Amino acid sequence: MTLNELLKPLGNEHGLTPEQERIEINQIDMDSREVVSGSLFFCIKGYTVDGHDYAHKAIEKGAAAIIAERPLDVSVPVIVVNDAKRSMARLASHFYDEPTKKFQLFGVTGTNGKTSTTHILDQILRDAGQKTGMIGTMYTKIGDQSYDTANTTPESLILQRTFNQMNNEGVQSAVMEVSSHALHHGRVRGCDFDVAVFTNLTPDHLDYHETMEKYLFAKSLLFSQLGNTYEGKKAVINIDDLSGPRLAQLTTADIITYGIRKSADVRALDVKLTPEGTSFVLNAFGKNITVSLKLIGLFSVYNALAAAAAALAAGISLDELKKSLEKVEGVTGRFEPVQSGQNFSVIVDYAHTPDSLQNVLDTVAELTKGDVTVVVGCGGDRDASKRPVMADIAVKRADRAIFTSDNPRSEDPKRILEDMTTGLVADNFETILDRKLAITRAIEEAEEGDVVLIAGKGHETYQDIGGIKHHFDDKEVATEAIRGRKT
Repeated sequence: MTLNELLKPLGNEHGLTPEQERIEINQIDMDSREVVSGSLFFCIKGYTVDGHDYAHKAIEKGAAAIIAERPLDVSVPVIVVNDAKRSMARLASHFYDEPTKKFQLFGVTGTNGKTSTTHILDQILRDAGQKTGMIGTMYTKIGDQSYDTANTTPESLILQRTFNQMNNEGVQSAVMEVSSHALHHGRVRGCDFDVAVFTNLTPDHLDYHETMEKYLFAKSLLFSQLGNTYEGKKAVINIDDLSGPRLAQLTTADIITYGIRKSADVRALDVKLTPEGTSFVLNAFGKNITVSLKLIGLFSVYNALAAAAAALAAGISLDELKKSLEKVEGVTGRFEPVQSGQNFSVIVDYAHTPDSLQNVLDTVAELTKGDVTVVVGCGGDRDASKRPVMADIAVKRADRAIFTSDNPRSEDPKRILEDMTTGLVADNFETILDRKLAITRAIEEAEEGDVVLIAGKGHETYQDIGGIKHHFDDKEVATEAIRGRKT
């Protein structure tokens, strides 16, 4: 593609000579380390680095042109724009020939439940015979091939490149988690969503968004950006959540509601929770089917409803839904049992917000007759306001709490624990800075019929300390502790 053709979506004269307009662009990059001969390089300002400082390095590696927010004294054409990130999203979609217009795209946003909902929906679509793609917290997947991902929702250029690969490999439907940060930073601009799903909104990321109102606004962008015309777009909304009705007002798309407590288009009735799974009557647009989930807890019912409503929006039948929902095994690190022959339960869960921790502890309490011990911490360089709230929930909803290190990142882990426990009046807790020791202590002291909940990290296989990721897997540590106890 020539530079002139690539720049057409920006719509303005860029002062290029005819010779410069004919420059061939064969790749677009925002990371100077990935630049090759013939690349267009975007100078993106980040939190810690400024892409403008790497323009010379990009040119040394063969960049043929630069998109920047200010003039640069370099040897290749520089196209100056007001907002390089916005331009990158637009040009990336154009460069890859708008790949999301060529398959069905589902976006799932909310504080909790995004990963589980996307996995359940992916299962439903695959069972319906579709080749699928998935992008989220745990990985990016195209068909049966998985790839590591750095962010829940990657930058626009990476997204469009990935969607292009999905299109080239015959993907028919793609499901992705859409974070509030991604929406606020415009990473999903250019993504042609067919179905947008809202799970819930509870306090989180307030270190970044500052207020719940701003947090809700970021989430609402997914729905308002579905467009202002009736083109078959669907908005799937949890009507039990307080923010659900507000989001419904912010979209022109056809709305499908789901819930348990309130009347909804897709609703779970007669919910029965057991240690082995969950059953309920799925009422969808007046028709009923009975569903028996292998998944545990009321939050799992909400995730299943969200996925079911999205699938119905895409034309999947109720009979197909039932078969898929009943075969879903669960997601790594989401209420995942760790079993090594012990006579008590150990559960690993990603719960790292007050609401998710409360939901998981309430579920555990409902399903066990023994004592509940929770091992939990809070991440560093994140919303500090939730730390005492998490601690309070832990001591009130568990028989015993052990507060420990999570991913302290650049913060002092002792300070994080002080933030959690200062002002706590309960006496059923202790602090053990070393996460491995904390998990081991909880397991060593568990008795028959008890439950040990290890919360906060779930699927993660590392601990971020001082910016360095050290291998750490809660499941591995728990298994080792169980076996050590038996020995």
